[in-house]
Amino acid sequence: MLPKGVTLRGLEVFAALAGTGSVAQAAEMTGLSQPAVSQQLKNLEAALGVDLVDHARRPMVLTPAGRAFLARTEAALGELRLAQSELAVVDLTHLSQLSIGLIDDFDNDLTPRLVTILAESMTRCRFTLITAPSHEISDAMEARRLHIAVAASTGRLRGGVVEYPLVRDPFILVAPRGVVAGEALEALSGLPLLRYSGEQLISQQIEAILARQARGFDDRFRIGSHLALMAM
Repeated sequence: MLPKGVTLRGLEVFAALAGTGSVAQAAEMTGLSQPAVSQQLKNLEAALGVDLVDHARRPMVLTPAGRAFLARTEAALGELRLAQSELAVVDLTHLSQLSIGLIDDFDNDLTPRLVTILAESMTRCRFTLITAPSHEISDAMEARRLHIAVAASTGRLRGGVVEYPLVRDPFILVAPRGVVAGEALEALSGLPLLRYSGEQLISQQIEAILARQARGFDDRFRIGSHLALMAM
């Protein structure tokens, strides 16, 4: 039996704090107030009897115990979300109209195959499919302009929208061959960083990670298209 004070909401708050390093951002992601986020973390740490984050540092960083607990927390939350998605599977073959949004990363691969599969399995349905950046798709879902979508998520609760996690994609820093030796990232400080345009969710996530690690790069290039950025 879990100790008193270890709650699902507390685990969600802890995961959000670990991902952002900020009480304000964690509050936005979870839909709670900042005092409520702080209280949830305090209750969780009290129940476990350990400090999960270093409260003296800003942005917040995890303690060794926090890093170990985060791995288990993410696994537990992932299983719960998977169970929720399995319970929510519905039969869509009866639909006469379906509006779908997909991130434009999938334009050359997943999108054409998905359209073909849906057309074959839902023969009486009229489809509308858009491809766009994640933040535009999320806004369209909240505005009920789309029925279903695949996009990156901030974790922030949106009214009338239910999220089901499909995959977790890591960030990878790519540099010219021979520039980095081992873990010496300081060698990259003189290189320009190809950034996504600032309004995109992926850009905001990357900038938050760089800020937490106190990494600074020349801000010359901001690219709106994922495919164009990858081609560079």
